[in-house]
Order: sequence, then C-alpha cells, then structure tokens
Amino acid sequence: MKYIMYSLLIYPLSALDYNVDIAPIIYENCTSCHRVGQIGAFLQLTNYDEVFSNRYWIAYAIAGDEESRHGNPIMPPWPADRSYSTLLDEMYITEDQIHTFLDWVDLGAMQGDPEDEYPLPDFPEGSTIGEPDIVIQMEEPYFISGNYEDDYRCFILETNITDAIDLAAIEFMPGNLEAVHHAIIVAVPAGSADALDAAEPNYGYECFGDFGISNISDLLGGYAPGVIAREWPQGLAQHMPANSDLIMQVHYAPLSTDQIDQSSVNIFIKDEQVERYIQEHNIINFQFALPPNEITTVTSTWQITQDISLIQFLPHAHLLGKSWEIFAIPPQQTDTIPIIRINDWDFDWQFFYSPEYMMHLPAGTVVTANCTYDNTSDNPDNPNEPPEWTFWGSGTNDEMFFVPFRYVNYEVGDENIYLGNIDLLLGDMNEDGILNILDVVALVSCVLDNNCSELTYGNAGDVNGDNAYNVLDIVALVNIILS
Repeated sequence: MKYIMYSLLIYPLSALDYNVDIAPIIYENCTSCHRVGQIGAFLQLTNYDEVFSNRYWIAYAIAGDEESRHGNPIMPPWPADRSYSTLLDEMYITEDQIHTFLDWVDLGAMQGDPEDEYPLPDFPEGSTIGEPDIVIQMEEPYFISGNYEDDYRCFILETNITDAIDLAAIEFMPGNLEAVHHAIIVAVPAGSADALDAAEPNYGYECFGDFGISNISDLLGGYAPGVIAREWPQGLAQHMPANSDLIMQVHYAPLSTDQIDQSSVNIFIKDEQVERYIQEHNIINFQFALPPNEITTVTSTWQITQDISLIQFLPHAHLLGKSWEIFAIPPQQTDTIPIIRINDWDFDWQFFYSPEYMMHLPAGTVVTANCTYDNTSDNPDNPNEPPEWTFWGSGTNDEMFFVPFRYVNYEVGDENIYLGNIDLLLGDMNEDGILNILDVVALVSCVLDNNCSELTYGNAGDVNGDNAYNVLDIVALVNIILS
C-alpha cells in the first residue's frame, strides 16, 4: 500500500496514459516488427488493446532483471553492450522510457483521452535505399514447414552478369517477413555451388554454419529485423568479380503454420568514381577444442600492418557461444580501443555492426577477439546432452570462431565520416556526411543571419535538440568535432 500511495503522489492516475505517454514508446521501438506480416506478428503491438493485453510480457521484455540483462533488455534486440562502445543504429529503450512503461502498468494501464491518440507511424515498404539497378529473385517459392523448428537454407541466385561491378549497396528483400529471421549474402564463381543444390530434392540446400563451399567472396550484405540497408559512403564501394552468382544463406524462424518465401536481392551499382574499395580481414581460430562440462575462452588476434579505417564487423559463433569481447591496442599504448562486447551471445540475433564514424586503427595496432563458450549442461542451447568434445565445423553440433572485419585504407579525416543516414547526422549542414569546420561556418551563418529553415526536431542544425537554432548548437557542434 505504501508503494501504491507513493506512486500516486508522483504519478496521479491522470498523469500517465497510453495515448500520450506509452504509444510513442511502443510504436517507435516495437511495432515495426510486431505487426501483421512482420517477424513479430505472433504478438502484435499496434493499438491500446494489444499493448494492454500484453503489458506484463512487454514489461519483462524491456526491463527484466537488472543484474542479468547487463543493461540490455530482451527487446528491442541489441546484443551489443552499449556501455562498452557506441555503435551505429543501436536499438534500445531508454531507462526513463522503461520506468514510464512500468509505472503506467502499476497505475492501471489507462488508455487516456481518445482525442490524444498517438498516430501509428507509416512504416516504409520496399527498398530503404531507392530504385535498384538490378533485382534478382529466388527462382521459385520455397516451402517452409510449420513444424516450429529453425530452418537454415542456402539459395543460389544466378546473376548472368559477365562483367565485374562496383557495388554501392546490396539489399536483401524478404519475401515473407513473418518467416525470414536473418540472411547473409556472398558471391561465388558462377556454377560453383550447383552440385550442392542438385544434391537435395527441394529448392536450395541446407546450410547451418557456412555456405558449404570455400571459394566465396567477402560478405556482401545481410538482413536482420530492424537493420537498415545502407549505401557505402561517397567514394567507397565493394567489388564483385565478373561471372559471379550470389548465394543467400537464410534463417527461417520457427513457424506454427506452413508458409512459403520467395525473397530477392537489390543490387545498386556505384555510379561515381571509386576511390577506395572495401576490404575484408577475417579473424579465425580453427584450432580450438572445447572440453565437455567446461566454460572455455578462445582468443585470436590480428596485427594491422598499415593504417586502416574500420567500417563493419560481424562476430560469429554457434550454440555454445556465451560472450564476445573485441578490442584494439594501438602501438606503444596500453589503453584499449573498445570495439564490441556481447555479454549474452545469441545465435538467433546476429548483426553487422558498425561504429558511428570510421574508426582509425594505425599500423601496428593489435586487434584481440575473445569468445567464451559454455559447453556444460547449464547451457540450454547446448546441442549435445551429455556435453561432448566440440571442434570447428559447420554443423549444428560444431562450433566456430569467426569475425570478418570490413575496412578501407586510412585517409586523413576518415574519423569524421559518418557511416549512417546522412539525413540523421546532426550538425552536417552541407550534407556531405562529414563533420568539420565547413559545417560550423554554415551553422554560424545560419544563426547570425536568422535564415535557418523551418525548425523540426532532428534537423541538422538543431545539434542540442531544443527545437531552436542558436549559439548553443554552435558550441555543441564544435565539441562534437573536437571530441
């Protein structure tokens, strides 16, 4: 009773309601996946009645136990530890938003005045990049059995492209958003995987840990719910060799009903001069052995021989994976550069991660990757019971230690190149994806001449987010550049 009275003193029943306080949190963080036709359609969150009915599940998913979640809730899915490093497109609900939702539940989960109803967003459909140059679809629909089991399948896409091309982007387009959980795309010499496809009666071939062949390209792209496909920054591109096919490795989530999928890939060709090509280096450890009934940490390193700018990375393990930590130590230094830490590895939630800005790693830097594996009966995902000796391999019962890094050769100023959506880059007044003195000059002119565009929260010049262009924005922008 004391707790209830205390809550009422702070939040009268009229102070928190769904339409004003809760709907914006849910719609902006949950509904893109939890609606009809999406991967989270099993639990739809598109209106008051749906959220009210699932309020306790939501409370657990976004809060849970503070100690066990390491600051990361179950939902939205973001395995990386945000207290360790700042990454692009982080998906999270703030602590204030979590407490607001929990208080709303405790205070009766009222709907509020219908006139205050928060509108459901217009969720984008189709490409998030634009009109593709080439679209390649699966040759036929793939049947997904509703047996509530995971299905990992590789599909060959014949490109019929005889020339090498420079990729501005490659975008996976799920044909069935309720079924497709994630996907990874590579290029292979045309015809090189045909035997794998022909060996199985159904379309495609089974592939859990890898693509089944060794002569694959660097990773070209991927998909996971909530992850936005992007073009490479100006002057950068990936190279796709001549006479290449594409292979899509698709993970279909467990389903209760039979369904079909016919996904496709959008190819965007670079229409400007390529100054630098995206390169890839893989940290791999083939030699590990995981004894049964033990928790084991495996380490591997990469010594960088020339200055590079890190752009993207993808830690990968199988079902015994427990955690990852990846960091860099520049030459003649003892302080580490944190790259990524995943405290609770989940095979079902794998992302391509990027820093917000290109990360300069000078020659002589040593990148260290540590992965801890739990090969005990306490691991609910352990495929072997009782636990068995486990080694490198592509099967469900095998394990992997694999981290591909994408990078370019370093150029002065790379640290200021933003890797996300330029439209969302605060302070980028000239919209070139780089924060520098030119943006400061433009913002100063805007403020002094009082000729700024119509104010909207999130506009480039509103750096401090107060819905106004003033000297505080100039100070904030200078501090960002200097830091």
